[in-house]
Order: sequence, then structure tokens, then C-alpha cells
Amino acid sequence: MKFHIITYGCQMNKSDSERIAGLLRELGWEEASGAETADLIILNTCSVRQSAENRVFGEVNNLVELKKTNPRLVVAITGCMPGRDKNNQMRKKLPGADLFFPIIDVIHLPEMLQALGVVLPQKNLPQDYLDFAPQYTNNFQAFIPIQTGCNNFCTYCVVPYSRGRERNRSVKSIVEEVKKLAEKGYLEITLLGQTINNYQAPDPENFSSLNPFKNHFAALLWELNQIEGIKWIHYTAADPQYMSDEVIATLILPKQVNYLHLPVQAGSNAVLAKMNRKYTRENYLEIITKIKKTRPGIALGTDIIVGFPGETAEDFTQTADLFRQADFDISYNAKYSPRSGTPAFKMADDVLLEEKERRWWVLQNLMEEIVLRKNQIFSNQEIEVLVEKCNNGLCSGHNNEMKFVQLNGDETLVGKIVKMKVDEAGMWVLRGKLVI
Repeated sequence: MKFHIITYGCQMNKSDSERIAGLLRELGWEEASGAETADLIILNTCSVRQSAENRVFGEVNNLVELKKTNPRLVVAITGCMPGRDKNNQMRKKLPGADLFFPIIDVIHLPEMLQALGVVLPQKNLPQDYLDFAPQYTNNFQAFIPIQTGCNNFCTYCVVPYSRGRERNRSVKSIVEEVKKLAEKGYLEITLLGQTINNYQAPDPENFSSLNPFKNHFAALLWELNQIEGIKWIHYTAADPQYMSDEVIATLILPKQVNYLHLPVQAGSNAVLAKMNRKYTRENYLEIITKIKKTRPGIALGTDIIVGFPGETAEDFTQTADLFRQADFDISYNAKYSPRSGTPAFKMADDVLLEEKERRWWVLQNLMEEIVLRKNQIFSNQEIEVLVEKCNNGLCSGHNNEMKFVQLNGDETLVGKIVKMKVDEAGMWVLRGKLVI
């Protein structure tokens, strides 16, 4: 039996797919070369925008055609769409799907398949899907989920509905997974969570007695920094309200990358309040000041939504002003998209699409101006690069500031941290030559 997974959305979804693949391999399945040769196709879905859901509806219609040539084909849908489908309206639109379940229920996938007549071996599996042994995408970097779900209920966000309330993985299981990766030669890990810096260990007794931190997330970072072999530790996404002094202090731990992603969403207190974001612009800028004082030169990333219901021209001006003051290296800007089931869905979507587009471009142009200026710091400098892929003598990867890098080289460099001399510091890429 062969499986094929189609993943939509964020890094958490990609990590979930790695764990689903690990589960299926444990059950004796093999990965198919594509959907056409698979006996089980799983769509791991995203609900952040309507366009993401529309892609799934279209894909399922295409997959139904494959059942004509392979009658035993099972089409399963998991991820965020089933998680937030509380009234079965989405399920009714997907008659071609044999299985439809939220990601938390993937632990019951073997029973679901058996109910459809698929014969499977008996296995003792973990009771939490986060503890499945994943099939990692490569052999030098890995996603490590430490938390799923969210308790914050930002008015625009579907996560508390699609993924449920916040659940935190044990310190013991996280540390064990990272130690195994280090033994296999992995160099970089990315910790994942919806409000990751609010991590609350269910087993704090497993923190070392030498650990200097009281905050559980800070303490976890300290534990992971002690693991030999791991070189770079990255995490996403932090929430400003949980960016305590102890968490900020961990930015100088030796393995932490020189980058922090800290979503702000808006620079106007009025809009932040309507979003149910539990901080003010003043709080956010104070945190940024502390971060830069603790680790000068750190690269900063953020998320911003433009055109949120009721956002005035003055509100947006305040967002652009905050952007300049924070001096972000990168911002993932989104035009507000109403999501059914969220409190914001009941608000009037009163900012015209053309105005959302204009505001998006204001921030895009501002970001391009800032990042081009900041990247000049790397000109003629030697930097470390984790090489991720090579093709026809050109390699690419990222540096410690999570900036995209290109350099000369061959496949022997993939999965290694090498030194590169920067010859060209462009807006979105640092180019240079390998330092031998």
C-alpha cells in the first residue's frame, strides 16, 4: 500500500505531515511517487484564507477522477478545515472525500482505515500525534512542534477553532527528539507553536537542576542549547504579550539564530484592541527596544494585517510608523480576509479592496527600502551559511539572520554550514563565493 500527502499552509502543517508520514511508515506503508500511484491520499489543509480552502475543494474534485482507475483509493482530508467545520458545511461540499477529520484525531487513522476495509498490522501507537516519529524532509534540519492550539482567540484567527485549545508537549519528549536528531548529524531545529513563548511544560520536573530560568519556554531553550551537535535553534511564532525579560535573555544563548519573528499585526491601539491582541503599540516598541539592547544587530520579522474592519487612514499611518521604528528586516503582510466562525466575521469588512492593496504596497515598499539598507552590512563580509540545495554549480541556503543566500558549489555542500564571502548584498538575496 502506498500513500501520498498534499500539504497546504504553514510550517506547523508541514510538520504535521511529517508525523503522518511517520505513522504510515510505521504501519508498513510506502510513499508513492505521486497521487496517481497512491492507495491513500491525504490532504493536510489550511484555513487561514478562503483561497486556501478553495484550492482543497478543487483538488478533491480532481482526485475523484483517480478513483475510476483505482477503486480502492482512499481520499482523506485533515488539518485546519475539518478542525473548524463545526456544522458539517464543508464536509457536505466534499462528497469525494472518504475521511474528514481534524489533525488531533490522526491518532485514530488506523481505525478509520480499517473501517473502510483496509487491513493493517496491530501496533501500539502514541496517544498524542505530536509524539509520532516523523519522516523528516531532509537529514540536517527539522521542525519540532512543542505546542499546538491556542487560547488567545484573536478576532480574525481560526486557529483556536481549527486546532483547539493550547496543548504543550512534554520537556522529556522534546529533548529526546532533539538528542536523537543531534546523534544523526542534524544541525538546525525550528521549534513550532502558535504562541510558542507561552510554552508551559506539563513535566517541569524534567528541567535540569542547573537550569537558570524559571520561565518554561526560556528553560526549554536553555536545555536544547546544551545538546551537542545542534548548531542553530530557531522558533516561531512568538507572541508579544509573552516576550518576558527571561525569554528575551535567551536570545544570547549560543545556538540561537540571530533572528526573531514577532508578529505585531497592527500599529494602532484601536485596531489591536479590535483584534483582541493583548498589548499596545507602546508595549510592542518597548519590547523591541529591549530585544535590540540584549542582542544588537538581531534581524527582526513580523506579520501585519492591513484593512482590518474599521482600520482608518490614521490607524494605518500608525502601523507604517511602527514599522519604521521597529526597522523590520522582513514582514509577511496580508490583506484582511474575513473567516467564517471568527468574531471579526461579524464586523463590517469596510475597507475597500483597492485601499487594502494600496496599504499593502506602502508596507511592501517600506520593507524593501529597509531590507536593502540593512543587507549592505553584509557586503564584503564572511558569513556562515547552511546550504540547503545545489543545482548546476549554484547552491542556496540561509545565514544566521535567516536571509536567503546563494553561492557557488556542488551537492557535497548540502547539509553543511560553510563560510561565504558576500560579493553582492541585494534586497532579497546575499550572493557570494565559498571560502575554502
